Amino acid sequence: MTPAHPHPSHGAEHDGRHAHHTHHGTDGNDGQAEILDLDAEVLSGHTASVIARLPLTAAPDRIVDLGCGTGAGTFALLDHFPGARVTAVDASAGHLQQLRERADALGTGGRVRTVRADLDAPDPPDLGTPDLVWASASLHHLAHPDAVLRTVHRTLAPGGLLAVVEPAGFPRFLPVDAPADRPGLEERLHALADGLHAERMPHRGADWGPLLTTAGFTVEDTRTIVLDIPAAPGDAIGRYALAALRRLRATVAGTLGAEDLDALDRLLDLTGPQSVLRRADLALRTERTIWAARRP
Repeated sequence: MTPAHPHPSHGAEHDGRHAHHTHHGTDGNDGQAEILDLDAEVLSGHTASVIARLPLTAAPDRIVDLGCGTGAGTFALLDHFPGARVTAVDASAGHLQQLRERADALGTGGRVRTVRADLDAPDPPDLGTPDLVWASASLHHLAHPDAVLRTVHRTLAPGGLLAVVEPAGFPRFLPVDAPADRPGLEERLHALADGLHAERMPHRGADWGPLLTTAGFTVEDTRTIVLDIPAAPGDAIGRYALAALRRLRATVAGTLGAEDLDALDRLLDLTGPQSVLRRADLALRTERTIWAARRP
């Protein structure tokens, strides 16, 4: 998910996504789109269940996907609400183009409008008057989320709903004692990446409830979902782990110790015996919190 401004996701939340523009970054070919697509593939059932449980009073006609990335939320919303139209907002022209191409291929292009926008810009984009705003793994990328929440509150139709989905952090894939020669490697990688990105993503891990209330919303539901999905041979979790570790390497290689870097490179060596794609113990482990907030 690239917010309208940059970011992991799912998402994905992704360490090193970008400066703080869209939860999915800018237009650089940095592997962000691949990670977003893999996150969407692995967690499609989870996303559908979150949408199904939203406390909606009626099926929405007009939806905004705020920080849509390559469209994981957009297409899940289109599937669940066949009569709705979705405005997909993101800062990345490349992600929006990929979303439009997929929508056309699926025959839903007529139900999707894309808007390229940086939500932190002084003049917010015209999003119409939606019944539902979906913001998944995007708000923590914003420099001024309080201002954006006030804008969303004004934008929503009276009685409309804002759904905020935020990950506790980037998914983990390896057992805590892996690899055998450098146990705990994945946690050390994330600790380094978190330190590098703490300044530009200060709202990651925030409790959005008070911020939503201050913006004028009534928070009707808050829940946290813990996911632990074991990988099957050849499935997307292995590819997701590979893409994620490659991105982490690009982020932390300059500060990572030599022994950890060697161990990481063995995991990333597709032809080597320790390749992450050869492991039988991978799983996607993540925690996500959902806030459902209504405009009175």
